[in-house]
Parts: sequence; structure tokens; C-alpha cells
Amino acid sequence: MMMWRQIAFAVFVLFLGAADATCVAADAGIAIDGQVQKPERLTLSDLQALPPTSVIASFVTGRGQEAGTYTGVLLWTLLTNAAIVDTDPKQHLRHTILVTSGADQYAVALSIGEIDPKFEGKSVIIAYAKDGKPLDQEDGPQLIVPGDAHGGRAVREVAHIEVK
Repeated sequence: MMMWRQIAFAVFVLFLGAADATCVAADAGIAIDGQVQKPERLTLSDLQALPPTSVIASFVTGRGQEAGTYTGVLLWTLLTNAAIVDTDPKQHLRHTILVTSGADQYAVALSIGEIDPKFEGKSVIIAYAKDGKPLDQEDGPQLIVPGDAHGGRAVREVAHIEVK
């Protein structure tokens, strides 16, 4: 399966005439949409231009134990910039955030109360670096949820963030 993904990516790169596959992947960006006033698509450069946050996280994945200091942008910052639509302020906590991988369409959900500073305020980030080194093409950008014992919500290759 991985071989077919690599072949498809190579054909895509050749089709675009790109010399560097990493640049194509990094420039694909992350779409933010749903119940927001300002839907947008952010590139890696856009993420890196926002205030960085570092978190220490350790979790178990299918690859084994992963641990490190991840650097990226708070998910809350991204959603604040996109301006969540709240037609009824009493319904604010009904929002969920669906984060989807571009690689395999794997998706996970978070509640707005987990990341809103007025409630739990968890430092959930979209990471672009681990231990001071950029995440490679197959890992980044990556959703990091500090405190999760298992990495089920550590979505790799984040491509879409939808506010519901």
C-alpha cells in the first residue's frame, strides 16, 4: 500500500513539474472551514509565521512509544483567526473540531471545551517540528494532544480542520 502511495505522489510531482517533493507537500496546506467566518488554507510557511508553542508529549502509537518536544501553532489560535461562528453564545460548547489526514483520510474529533482557554484550555497544537527538527513529509504537520496516553488523536499529515 505504501508503495502505491509513493508512486502516486511521484506521478503527482512529475505532473506539476516540481523538482522538490518536500516543497509540494509543504505547500499543499491545511484547509480550515466549516462553521467559521473566514475559511482559509494555510501553508507550512503560514503556520511558521504564527506564534509558536512548544509542548512535551509522550504517547503510544502503532510505531511504538513516541515522546518529544513538539513545536507548532495552538489549534485555538488557528480557530480564533478563522473566527468560529457562534449564532447563540450559549451553544458555544456544542462545537466539535474534526481534524483529518490528507494521507489516508483518518479523522479525529476534539471538543471546543478542550481547547478553549475559558474551559480546559489544553495546549493542542498543529506541530511542524519535533525536538527542534522539522517533521518529515510523512509526519507533518501533526496534531498533538498533550496528555493523551495513546496517539490515536496524533493525526499525521493534517490536511483539513473542520468546525462543526
